[in-house]
Amino acid sequence: APGIDLIHDLRLLVEDLSDSVDLPADAVGEQVLTVEDLAKQFNVSTKTIARWREAGLVSRRLVFDGRKRVGFLRSSVDRFVRANQERVERGARFRQLTVEERAELIDHARRLADEGHSRPEAIRLLVDRTGRTADTVRATLATHEEKEAIFAETGGVLTDRQKEQILDEHRSGISVEKLMKRYARSKTTIYRLVAEARYERIQRLPLDFIANDRFRRRGADAACLGPMPEAETTPRKVRRPSDLPAYLASLYEVPLLTREQEAHLFRKYNYLKFKAARLRDTLNAERPQTAVMDEIEDLYAQAVEVKNYLSRANLRLVVSIAKKRMTPNQSFFELVSDGNVSLMKAIEKFDFARGNKFSTYATWAIVKNYARTIPGEYKHQDRFRTSYDELFDATEEHRANPVLREAAQADRVEKIRKILRRLDDREQQIVIRRFGLDHNREPLTLKEVGAEMGVTKERVRQIEARALTKLRKAAAEDRIALEL
Repeated sequence: APGIDLIHDLRLLVEDLSDSVDLPADAVGEQVLTVEDLAKQFNVSTKTIARWREAGLVSRRLVFDGRKRVGFLRSSVDRFVRANQERVERGARFRQLTVEERAELIDHARRLADEGHSRPEAIRLLVDRTGRTADTVRATLATHEEKEAIFAETGGVLTDRQKEQILDEHRSGISVEKLMKRYARSKTTIYRLVAEARYERIQRLPLDFIANDRFRRRGADAACLGPMPEAETTPRKVRRPSDLPAYLASLYEVPLLTREQEAHLFRKYNYLKFKAARLRDTLNAERPQTAVMDEIEDLYAQAVEVKNYLSRANLRLVVSIAKKRMTPNQSFFELVSDGNVSLMKAIEKFDFARGNKFSTYATWAIVKNYARTIPGEYKHQDRFRTSYDELFDATEEHRANPVLREAAQADRVEKIRKILRRLDDREQQIVIRRFGLDHNREPLTLKEVGAEMGVTKERVRQIEARALTKLRKAAAEDRIALEL
């Protein structure tokens, strides 16, 4: 999902930036906690802290007593806890299995296997018996079965989640032989399952691009993928504000892009996604070619690299806007974080071929977001809101009457609300959470929605697919343009 990709990219970007400046922990200006500090404070394992980082807990690499280590600002921790109260409380309740508990779980699993229960059935029964999560039971069984198999081959169909797990384990370095034993499958089957899961993951890559006629012309690779043009003059050194934290002040070391460099990078970014999307369309779901999937993943990795460069080159713009809109009751870093999300979205939507400067477009996108999220900004921005929406959506210059546009938009919103009522409560909740229809929250991943609702990621996927089918049918009947 695009929302989780943005959050993941932003978290890595913050850590990369802090890693580049050798900033002492005691120079940050607020309390800094280590992984061990957090584990002790919340009574969780360091593995749980690692999972929280993947879920959005922002970390930095700071210098503690001469050694660079992962650290967390108190403000980052507090923000994560506020947004993930249930996750944090669940982690605090978790307790490692003792040796005796592990042995008892394995013995009970053997009895269930002898009674003819399949692995999934046994896991469900063990979860009910022990009160442990399915992941804990599954991991305990998997660790034991590396030495001794418990469940015989059943010939059952693996779930999408299990296929994803096989792919992740294969990519992490676990041998095919171990996977064969762990999942009771042949070597040929393991390779086929890896290919299927990889194909499904590639289908979910965010490869939407801004189209350009040049992409389909002869010589497009040379025109779009060449080296970035050199600046005609030495880039002027931007004065670094004296009141910024060191990890933000380092942004001012990144050279400003010229108009030509900016156009080159956006052209390259969208062309890489164009090529990857075109290759993806050629994949055969039944027999996806490994070489083609390799190329798609490589193109996507290059696109992410270009996107990150564009983000770093424009982050000072976010800092500048955030400073102007900071209020006494707001965290400066939270403002910068919110602005960065808007910056990432603007990079996705910007059409370089229009000839506009990206900084102008990004400024309106960031200000538009602040107008929604900063108390007191609504009134100030009201008379400009139509212009923000037009710029952010990159519509044509000759537009319809704005009053008519707003009336039409209101009508569309009401129609969408109407068709949402055709879903049951759980379907509505999943669609709203997954697509960010509640403007107070960012879109959530399947896993996050599952954790919130107390069901598995796969179950969320099934309910979402059913709900979207209903919505598309309802939209077609009511003649509503619905992009889901």
